[in-house]
Amino acid sequence: MPQHLSVRIDPNSGFCFGVIYAIQMAEDILDEQGYLYCLGDIVHNDEEVQRLEKRGLRIIGYEQFEQLRNEAVLIRAHGEPPSTYQMALENNLTLIDASCPVVLKLQNRIKTSYDKQEKIFIYGKHGHAEVRGLLGQTSGNAVVFENLDELLLHELPSNITLYSQTTKSTDSFYRIKGELEQRGYQINANDTICRQVSNRDKDLRRFAEQYDQIVFVSGTKSSNGKVLYQVCKDTNPSTHFISKVEEICATWFQPGQSVGICGATSTPMWLMEQVRDALLAL
Repeated sequence: MPQHLSVRIDPNSGFCFGVIYAIQMAEDILDEQGYLYCLGDIVHNDEEVQRLEKRGLRIIGYEQFEQLRNEAVLIRAHGEPPSTYQMALENNLTLIDASCPVVLKLQNRIKTSYDKQEKIFIYGKHGHAEVRGLLGQTSGNAVVFENLDELLLHELPSNITLYSQTTKSTDSFYRIKGELEQRGYQINANDTICRQVSNRDKDLRRFAEQYDQIVFVSGTKSSNGKVLYQVCKDTNPSTHFISKVEEICATWFQPGQSVGICGATSTPMWLMEQVRDALLAL
């Protein structure tokens, strides 16, 4: 008798509460009216987006948003800049706001800092949906940087107000703060990183070290997915990245091995369950 794989899904993986809330809102409205516009991908996972599109979700970009009149549009968990709300008013659009509460709180804090004319620097990914919303609070005047080297290319003021995109690593944030302080800058650091996301680093390390093989499931667009995949890979070199079931390769596994399945904050549980079923059928 061949020994089958023993497979377990990480109970801490899958959607964060902000994404669960946005998708729940979308599904409720789709049930009522059969279709709903959403500004940008509701979640950075193509499989989940396709599932919702089949139910009537219509993903639009800013160009289509500007042309739309008298419709309801969902704002996803990442949040939006003030200009989006202004345009909705002008075009008689109803916004269904599923901005994550953690992101909204950060937007408000950045707006307050900007009103006080502080010099604002945001540790985050250029062009990321959440970062666009944060920048909008400062009329585009904050500086976004992805790492310390990039930050040091700027002429820095002696007093720096430091913020972070909610999904960044807390370790990196405090490393940057410490390095700047060593260089003599006064840092007003605002740790606005979502603990539900940042705590996954530690949870994932504990999970990844328990198995012979790890299958990490994530959309290719998810920045959180790239970071968490690396955490798994560093802990367990036998970690494989897939975005859908079809990408599983049977040759990765030996009979009887233990396999852990985990994913990003944008990875739906149903997709990890499909991966589990496929592995059990090998």
